[in-house]
Amino acid sequence: MVEDGTRHDHSAWEAVVLAARERARARQALMVERYSLSGDVQYAWSMDDARMTWSRGGQVFLTGRITMIGSVSLDRGTWLWAWANDSLPRAVVGDIEEVRRFGEAGGFPVLPWQGFDYHPELVAEARMVAASVLDADGLWAESTDGMQFHFLLHDLTRVGGGA
Repeated sequence: MVEDGTRHDHSAWEAVVLAARERARARQALMVERYSLSGDVQYAWSMDDARMTWSRGGQVFLTGRITMIGSVSLDRGTWLWAWANDSLPRAVVGDIEEVRRFGEAGGFPVLPWQGFDYHPELVAEARMVAASVLDADGLWAESTDGMQFHFLLHDLTRVGGGA
């Protein structure tokens, strides 16, 4: 049991994290290679319509849907799940509630807690498990103004001739 009374099987959590980590690494590498997401790539994302675009030389070559996993306040040293953040547009929250339910069903308290103290490894584990639960194509993170935003990428589609 964890201090809030939630049951927790640490060895089961470690197994879930290990499988999710292996899956995320393979999918991330495949995504970067398949869509040429290295080098001189620019990108833009919008929480309002839950979309991301990638371009090169001013030409968009890839689009995708984003789901916000959560955010880190570096100033406060805290993580907040997107499902617990009422200020987010509904579109960008997507199905992240499924991750909370997975945590409740499996007894993995970090997933149904609204937030927790920021520990980089724990955030990395939570992100990878979220990617696995929601069958994401990849992960994306953005840091700005003392905040880190963590996203899942889905439904990647080449635009035009593609890169």
